[in-house]
Amino acid sequence: MDQNSITVTLTENKKEIPQSNQLEFGRIYSDHMFIMDYEASTGWHSPRIVPYQNLVLDPAAIVFHYGQTVFEGLKAYVTKQGNVQLFRPEKNMERLNRSNDRMCIPRIDEDFGLEAIKKLVSIDKDWIPTAPGTSLYVRPFIISTEPYLGVAPSKKYQFIIILSPVGAYYKEGINPIKIAVESKFVRAVSGGTGEAKTAGNYAASLKAQEVVAEQGYAQVLWLDGVERNYIEEVGSMNIFFKINGEIVTPALNGSILEGVTRNSVIELLKKWEIPVIEKQISMDDIYQAYQDGHLEEAFGSGTAAVISPVGELAWNDDKLKINNGEIGPIAKKLYDTLTGIQYGAEADPFGWIVEVE
Repeated sequence: MDQNSITVTLTENKKEIPQSNQLEFGRIYSDHMFIMDYEASTGWHSPRIVPYQNLVLDPAAIVFHYGQTVFEGLKAYVTKQGNVQLFRPEKNMERLNRSNDRMCIPRIDEDFGLEAIKKLVSIDKDWIPTAPGTSLYVRPFIISTEPYLGVAPSKKYQFIIILSPVGAYYKEGINPIKIAVESKFVRAVSGGTGEAKTAGNYAASLKAQEVVAEQGYAQVLWLDGVERNYIEEVGSMNIFFKINGEIVTPALNGSILEGVTRNSVIELLKKWEIPVIEKQISMDDIYQAYQDGHLEEAFGSGTAAVISPVGELAWNDDKLKINNGEIGPIAKKLYDTLTGIQYGAEADPFGWIVEVE
């Protein structure tokens, strides 16, 4: 299949496009959506773009009962010259298929998945906001649709893409956020589904997130599920620490999501010849570095927030205030560079940008 095989039905009832100052993250959706079906006997078929609409599913659809589903998240941006572009979308398609493999979902053709995204974004490009810090969030996902109450992989699926104009993910924007280290609840363990982008991982995180939100924290920092000491990731981001001049981030271990922005941060740091190490790191290590005055910065990386500096870590009864609660120079440079590339304000030496016609 190629882009020309996608049938298009345009809406006759266009929605009102909101002003940039009215945007929340993930609350508003564009005029159209992409859908493609899968059946075991025929494979993926019938790719189409249709008006945004409700789905009709059998109450026994496997997705409702056993959570066999995966998703991705990426963004479309408008440059000052009016060009529409995506940031490393091929990495999202690669990761979608890795998640598919883990969740027993049939792979999609990655090139075709990217073509579908580009065509949908092109049709709804008027929905891409232009105010600083805004973008069009792209959510591809796959759901299992076979009506069956037995525990087994589905024989039917739908691959769907929806679009949502968004502002900043955190209300703090690029200002440092406060994060609580989670010592009670567990999100994932090596050998589980932690490295897949599947709904159950996020459902497992909700209780801890609810508890810390009541205490004024923006997110949870997850520890490993066995010893409850080794740092893994934040609820919606990978995590980095600057310790005594070096950038340290948890090594991928089978329970940590391999972030596209994480990879981009590592590539940039290497280009700038800033030492960056992927390794197992414990909260004891972080606390000792803090006590010794060597914990210089902490920041998260992810598609939604890009770079989010961490101004405070709450661990047990201690509150670790990092860099006086201010954004550090490395986090600032990374944010400016990544967003500069994404919005076309800076050169793209890596070939990360994919333009949408």
